[in-house]
Amino acid sequence: MPDRRDALVGYADWLSYGHAERADAWLARLDVNRPELDAFRAAPSPDAQPYVPRAADVATPAAHALAHTPSKLAGADADTALARARSSHGLNAFTWLADTPLAAQPGFLHRLPIAVKDLMKVTSAPFTAGSRTFEAMTSQEDAEVVARLRRHGAAVIGLTNLHELAYGITSDNPNFGRVVNPVARDRIPGGSSGGSAAAIAAGVVRAAVGTDTAGSIRIPAACCGIVGFKPSYDALPREGVLDLAPSLDHVGPMGRDVEDCAALFAAMLDLPSMPPWMRRDMQDVRIARLRGYLDAPLDADVRAAVDTAARQLANDGASIDDAHITGIELAPTIQLNTISPEATAVHLERLAQHGGVLGEDVRVRLEMGLFLPGAWYVKAQRLRTVLVRAIERAFEHADLLLCATLRTPAPRVGQTRIDIEGRAYPLHTAMTQLTLPFNLAGLPAIALPWSRSHDGVPISLQLVGRRGDDWRVLAAAQRLQALAPSRTDAVRS
Repeated sequence: MPDRRDALVGYADWLSYGHAERADAWLARLDVNRPELDAFRAAPSPDAQPYVPRAADVATPAAHALAHTPSKLAGADADTALARARSSHGLNAFTWLADTPLAAQPGFLHRLPIAVKDLMKVTSAPFTAGSRTFEAMTSQEDAEVVARLRRHGAAVIGLTNLHELAYGITSDNPNFGRVVNPVARDRIPGGSSGGSAAAIAAGVVRAAVGTDTAGSIRIPAACCGIVGFKPSYDALPREGVLDLAPSLDHVGPMGRDVEDCAALFAAMLDLPSMPPWMRRDMQDVRIARLRGYLDAPLDADVRAAVDTAARQLANDGASIDDAHITGIELAPTIQLNTISPEATAVHLERLAQHGGVLGEDVRVRLEMGLFLPGAWYVKAQRLRTVLVRAIERAFEHADLLLCATLRTPAPRVGQTRIDIEGRAYPLHTAMTQLTLPFNLAGLPAIALPWSRSHDGVPISLQLVGRRGDDWRVLAAAQRLQALAPSRTDAVRS
């Protein structure tokens, strides 16, 4: 019998991919994900239809118990923001800056300066996705969400740096430099939308656009102490946005606060004006605090933050109960066997023709997708159907779900493993475990800063709603934000 190395080499040759010299890298990467792969093999395939993601219709904000949004956008100045961006080059937050802010039409965003993640088309701007494989491509049109933002008054000042091809969580980009976390410079900024989060946290812009496949909006928001909102699946169009894993990809807003995210979301929905959406309190709102896998292990400071937030929400009128989601511990292995084959399929030609110029971490992850059987993808989608049903059952007695965004505050730059309450995880595994279940389910989820750890690093909480209940999530998040300890100068300035 051939050993594992020979088997991988033989299979790669059969696929006409070759590159036998990379077999040790493939083995090392597969070993990183051995726990997920072993769990997947052990899980029986359920008697369920494979999951088919469906676009959500966003419910109109309920008319009762709502207040209008106070306008904070009129004073924003795009020229000033562009000047700040030019002076922030040490953060590596941008891949490109406009000569002058790109023209915006009159609208309720009041010429708000924004930054756009560099994997969305912006007319006459370069398109790189943080990679050298696009060969100086220039966009000839706007992505649909960018067009809507500009139509409602946003002024694009530049494109933000990211983890290459949006396939990672550190935003350590081999082509544009490592994005620096402005509020904790020795910690990672998160990814893949790290440049968008850094630009907001540094005070360059109030708001930016990101994408989220396993947490790529919420993870950098948590690391940098800002707000990141992943809407319901395909509530916002993805035309003109580079795919990573199409059944998991979401486009969404990032901002200094929930109000900024709500304003961008309204424009990205192409609404004619801001609807009334804010709650006066949390009276009659049922919140389930997620326990079990989503509550352990947690860093002590993170656990204290969730405890305090639950008490504050109860004091504001919410009813708080505990909830467990059956089978949620399989979410990482379902995600791995979904994102890996989908991402490899999206970038297969790129991998074959330009693999040598991809960053090593992204290249080996794309190569790993070559070795996962197609039957596993189908099994993963059957397991996903069962998991999504279990997550949705949590809403039978709750309007919203509450948990931490990350198990621990942002890890240090260069850290590859994280130890939490006696358990050790690879970096990527630890960072995505609490966010990825809601990509699998396509539910709206928001990350917002709550407090700081004992050594001054942001701690973030996550609220999740039913499919289409995006405005309910935003309204509850705005109330939670109002109840939080004082926010940092880096976020308020």
